Amino acid sequence: MNHADTVPATVLPRRHGPALGLLVLMAAFLQTPGVAAGGAAGGRSAEQASTAPALRSLVVGPSTGLQGSVAEGRVEAVRQTTLAAQVSGAIVQLEVKAGDRVRAGQVLLRIDARASKQASQASEAQAQAARASLQLASREYERQKQLHQQHYISQAALDQAEAQFKAMQAQTQAQLAQLALSHTQGDLNIVRSPYDGVISELPVTLGDMAMPGRPLLTVYDPRALRVSAHLAQSLAAQLRDQSGLRVELPGQSQAVVPQGYQLLPAVDANAHTMELRIDLPALPGLVPGMFARVQLPASLSSASQLRVPQSAVLSRAEMSGVYVINAEGKPLLRQVRLGAVQGGQVEVLSGLNPGERIALEPQVAARQR
Repeated sequence: MNHADTVPATVLPRRHGPALGLLVLMAAFLQTPGVAAGGAAGGRSAEQASTAPALRSLVVGPSTGLQGSVAEGRVEAVRQTTLAAQVSGAIVQLEVKAGDRVRAGQVLLRIDARASKQASQASEAQAQAARASLQLASREYERQKQLHQQHYISQAALDQAEAQFKAMQAQTQAQLAQLALSHTQGDLNIVRSPYDGVISELPVTLGDMAMPGRPLLTVYDPRALRVSAHLAQSLAAQLRDQSGLRVELPGQSQAVVPQGYQLLPAVDANAHTMELRIDLPALPGLVPGMFARVQLPASLSSASQLRVPQSAVLSRAEMSGVYVINAEGKPLLRQVRLGAVQGGQVEVLSGLNPGERIALEPQVAARQR
C-alpha cells in the first residue's frame, strides 16, 4: 500500500508538470498589484459601456400620406412704386422718413430748381422773341399779297414771302414747345406721392445729388398685400382651386384663409417652378418682405416629401439640423430646411435623402460623435 501510494506522487509531476507550472505562474501573475488594477479598470470600462445609452435611429423614407405639402414664400405689396429722379440737382428739402404714412399728392422731397428756373426764363425770352418775329413776318406776308394782287411783284416774290412766314411760324411753335418743356421740368423738381401709402425705403439724405433715373424712395399701399411662393411643376399642375390653401404668417396665431390666388403661367427654366400669388386680407402688422409659409391642400402630394420626428431635430439659433449616421456608424450633424409641423412630424424640404439613417435623440448623438 505504501509503494502504491508513492508511485503516483513520483509519476504525476513528470506527466503534468508543465501544465501545473503554467497554472501556478498565471495565478501568481494575477496576484500582482498592476494586473489587479488593470483588471479592475477593465471591469469599470465594461460597466460604463454597458450603462451608456443606446443610440436609437430611424431610416428616412418618402411620405405620401394625406398631409399636405408646404411652400415657403414672402409677403409683398400688390402696389409698390419706386420713385426716381427725372431731373438733376441737389435734394434741398426732405419731408418724410422711412415708415411714414403719406397721402396721395403729398410733397415728399424737393430738388434744387434754380437751374430749371433759369432755363425756363431763357425759354420764355426766346419765345417772346419768336412771337415778335412771327408778327413781323405775318405783316410782311400780308403786304406782299396786296402787292401781288396789284401786279407790283411777281409770283416768285410772293412765294418767297410765304415761305419766310411759314418758317417763322414753325420756329415760334418750337420755342413755345421748349417753354412748355421747361415748365414741365420745373414741376419735376417736386416729388409727390402717387397714392396713399407707407414709405418703405429712403436711400437718400438731405444734400444728396439727384440724377435722372436714380431711385429716391419707395412707397407701397398697405391695404393690398399678397404672398408670393414658388411651387414645383408637379404640385402646381395639381392645384385646382384655393380650398385647402392656408398661409402661416408671423404674429398670427392661426393660419390665414386667402381671399384669392393666381398661378402665373410661366415656369422658371432653372428651378422648374411656378410662382403662386395668394391675396391676403387686411391684417395688422404685416409689411412687405416678411417670411410666410403656404400650406397646400392635402390632395397635393409629392413623391419626394420627407417627414421626420420633431424631437429628432436640433435647433441652434436660426439653424436646424439632424444627426445623420454615416457608414461607419458615427452620427454627423447636418443642416436641413424644414417645412410644416403636423402631428409631431416635421417636413424636411432639403438636406436629407430617402434611405438615410438619422438619430432620434440629438443629445445622445452629440455625446457619441
